[in-house]
Amino acid sequence: MIQSKYNMKPQDILVLLKIIALEDKEWQQLTLAQELNMSQSEISQSLQRSKYGQLLDFSGKKINKMAFYEFLIHGIRYAFPQKPAALVRGIATAHSAAPINKMVSATEIYVWPYAKGNIRGQAIIPLYSSAIEASLKDTELHELLALVDVMRVGSTREKEIAKMELKKRILNE
Repeated sequence: MIQSKYNMKPQDILVLLKIIALEDKEWQQLTLAQELNMSQSEISQSLQRSKYGQLLDFSGKKINKMAFYEFLIHGIRYAFPQKPAALVRGIATAHSAAPINKMVSATEIYVWPYAKGNIRGQAIIPLYSSAIEASLKDTELHELLALVDVMRVGSTREKEIAKMELKKRILNE
Protein backbone atom coordinates (compact mmCIF):
# COMPACT_ATOMS: atom_id res chain seq x y z
CA MET A 1 0.00 0.00 0.00
CA ILE A 2 1.36 3.41 -0.96
CA GLN A 3 1.26 5.99 1.80
CA SER A 4 -0.22 9.32 0.76
CA LYS A 5 2.16 12.26 0.76
CA TYR A 6 -0.62 14.11 2.59
CA ASN A 7 -0.84 11.84 5.66
CA MET A 8 -0.08 13.85 8.80
CA LYS A 9 3.24 13.19 10.51
CA PRO A 10 4.32 13.99 14.07
CA GLN A 11 6.58 16.83 12.93
CA ASP A 12 3.49 18.58 11.53
CA ILE A 13 2.21 19.01 15.08
CA LEU A 14 5.58 20.43 16.14
CA VAL A 15 5.52 22.95 13.28
CA LEU A 16 1.95 24.03 14.05
CA LEU A 17 2.72 24.39 17.78
CA LYS A 18 5.75 26.53 16.93
CA ILE A 19 3.54 28.81 14.83
CA ILE A 20 1.10 29.05 17.78
CA ALA A 21 4.03 29.85 20.10
CA LEU A 22 4.99 32.75 17.83
CA GLU A 23 1.70 34.42 18.82
CA ASP A 24 0.71 35.84 15.42
CA LYS A 25 4.20 37.18 14.66
CA GLU A 26 5.31 37.02 11.03
CA TRP A 27 7.34 33.91 10.21
CA GLN A 28 9.20 32.44 7.28
CA GLN A 29 9.84 28.78 6.45
CA LEU A 30 13.58 29.29 6.81
CA THR A 31 13.16 30.71 10.32
CA LEU A 32 10.92 27.82 11.34
CA ALA A 33 13.46 25.37 9.95
CA GLN A 34 16.27 26.95 11.96
CA GLU A 35 14.30 27.19 15.19
CA LEU A 36 12.99 23.62 14.94
CA ASN A 37 16.26 22.06 13.74
CA MET A 38 14.55 20.80 10.59
CA SER A 39 15.33 21.24 6.91
CA GLN A 40 13.44 23.83 4.92
CA SER A 41 12.03 21.07 2.71
CA GLU A 42 10.67 19.27 5.82
CA ILE A 43 8.94 22.51 6.83
CA SER A 44 7.52 23.00 3.33
CA GLN A 45 6.19 19.44 3.19
CA SER A 46 4.75 19.77 6.69
CA LEU A 47 2.90 22.95 5.76
CA GLN A 48 1.53 21.24 2.64
CA ARG A 49 0.20 18.33 4.70
CA SER A 50 -1.38 20.74 7.20
CA LYS A 51 -3.04 22.69 4.37
CA TYR A 52 -4.38 19.45 2.90
CA GLY A 53 -5.70 18.44 6.33
CA GLN A 54 -7.34 21.87 6.69
CA LEU A 55 -5.25 22.77 9.73
CA LEU A 56 -3.81 25.71 7.75
CA ASP A 57 -5.67 28.10 5.48
CA PHE A 58 -5.15 28.22 1.70
CA SER A 59 -2.23 30.66 2.03
CA GLY A 60 -0.44 28.27 4.39
CA LYS A 61 0.23 31.07 6.87
CA LYS A 62 -2.75 31.04 9.21
CA ILE A 63 -3.71 28.12 11.45
CA ASN A 64 -7.32 26.96 11.53
CA LYS A 65 -7.19 27.17 15.31
CA MET A 66 -10.50 25.47 16.06
CA ALA A 67 -9.68 22.47 13.84
CA PHE A 68 -6.18 22.21 15.33
CA TYR A 69 -7.53 22.43 18.88
CA GLU A 70 -10.12 19.72 18.15
CA PHE A 71 -7.43 17.48 16.66
CA LEU A 72 -5.24 17.89 19.74
CA ILE A 73 -8.14 17.23 22.11
CA HIS A 74 -9.73 14.31 20.29
CA GLY A 75 -7.17 12.82 17.91
CA ILE A 76 -3.58 13.22 19.05
CA ARG A 77 -3.62 10.26 21.42
CA TYR A 78 -4.88 8.00 18.63
CA ALA A 79 -2.74 9.37 15.80
CA PHE A 80 0.49 9.52 17.83
CA PRO A 81 0.03 7.27 20.89
CA GLN A 82 2.62 6.97 23.62
CA LYS A 83 3.11 4.87 26.74
CA PRO A 84 5.47 5.80 29.59
CA ALA A 85 8.60 3.64 29.48
CA ALA A 86 11.78 3.04 31.50
CA LEU A 87 13.29 5.47 33.98
CA VAL A 88 15.75 7.82 32.27
CA ARG A 89 17.40 11.21 32.70
CA GLY A 90 15.60 13.91 30.77
CA ILE A 91 13.52 17.07 30.45
CA ALA A 92 10.13 17.27 32.18
CA THR A 93 7.02 16.84 30.04
CA ALA A 94 3.28 16.15 30.38
CA HIS A 95 2.02 16.78 33.94
CA SER A 96 5.62 17.00 35.22
CA ALA A 97 6.29 20.23 33.27
CA ALA A 98 4.89 23.75 33.39
CA PRO A 99 2.13 24.80 33.34
CA ILE A 100 0.37 21.59 34.50
CA ASN A 101 2.89 20.75 37.24
CA LYS A 102 1.57 23.67 39.31
CA MET A 103 -2.03 22.42 39.02
CA VAL A 104 -1.70 18.71 39.78
CA SER A 105 0.35 16.56 42.05
CA ALA A 106 1.38 13.18 40.71
CA THR A 107 3.70 10.51 42.03
CA GLU A 108 5.20 9.61 38.65
CA ILE A 109 7.47 11.93 36.69
CA TYR A 110 7.46 11.96 32.88
CA VAL A 111 10.45 13.13 30.87
CA TRP A 112 11.70 13.30 27.31
CA PRO A 113 14.94 11.28 27.26
CA TYR A 114 17.85 13.73 27.16
CA ALA A 115 21.38 13.06 28.40
CA LYS A 116 21.81 16.65 29.65
CA GLY A 117 18.43 16.56 31.43
CA ASN A 118 18.08 17.57 35.05
CA ILE A 119 15.57 14.99 36.36
CA ARG A 120 14.83 11.28 36.22
CA GLY A 121 11.47 9.95 35.22
CA GLN A 122 9.56 7.63 32.94
CA ALA A 123 10.47 8.19 29.30
CA ILE A 124 7.93 9.72 26.94
CA ILE A 125 9.15 9.80 23.35
CA PRO A 126 8.62 13.32 21.97
CA LEU A 127 6.52 13.84 18.86
CA TYR A 128 9.63 14.52 16.80
CA SER A 129 13.35 14.10 17.36
CA SER A 130 14.16 17.83 17.25
CA ALA A 131 11.36 18.78 19.65
CA ILE A 132 13.58 18.64 22.74
CA GLU A 133 16.29 20.96 21.40
CA ALA A 134 13.68 23.35 19.98
CA SER A 135 11.79 23.46 23.27
CA LEU A 136 14.95 24.28 25.21
CA LYS A 137 15.15 27.51 23.19
CA ASP A 138 11.45 28.38 23.46
CA THR A 139 9.59 28.13 26.77
CA GLU A 140 6.17 28.63 25.17
CA LEU A 141 6.82 25.79 22.72
CA HIS A 142 7.97 23.55 25.59
CA GLU A 143 4.76 24.23 27.50
CA LEU A 144 2.60 23.56 24.43
CA LEU A 145 4.41 20.28 23.76
CA ALA A 146 4.00 19.29 27.42
CA LEU A 147 0.26 20.01 27.21
CA VAL A 148 0.03 17.85 24.09
CA ASP A 149 1.86 15.08 25.94
CA VAL A 150 -0.78 15.30 28.67
CA MET A 151 -3.36 14.60 25.97
CA ARG A 152 -1.26 11.60 24.86
CA VAL A 153 -0.54 10.01 28.28
CA GLY A 154 -2.39 11.88 31.03
CA SER A 155 -5.18 10.84 33.36
CA THR A 156 -8.72 12.08 32.77
CA ARG A 157 -8.28 14.87 35.33
CA GLU A 158 -4.96 15.96 33.84
CA LYS A 159 -6.46 15.95 30.34
CA GLU A 160 -9.31 18.21 31.47
CA ILE A 161 -6.82 20.73 32.85
CA ALA A 162 -4.72 20.49 29.68
CA LYS A 163 -7.81 21.04 27.50
CA MET A 164 -8.57 24.28 29.31
CA GLU A 165 -4.96 25.46 29.04
CA LEU A 166 -4.76 24.56 25.34
CA LYS A 167 -8.02 26.38 24.76
CA LYS A 168 -6.56 29.54 26.31
CA ARG A 169 -3.33 29.29 24.34
CA ILE A 170 -4.69 28.24 20.96
CA LEU A 171 -8.16 29.79 20.82
CA ASN A 172 -7.32 32.75 23.08
CA GLU A 173 -10.34 31.96 25.26
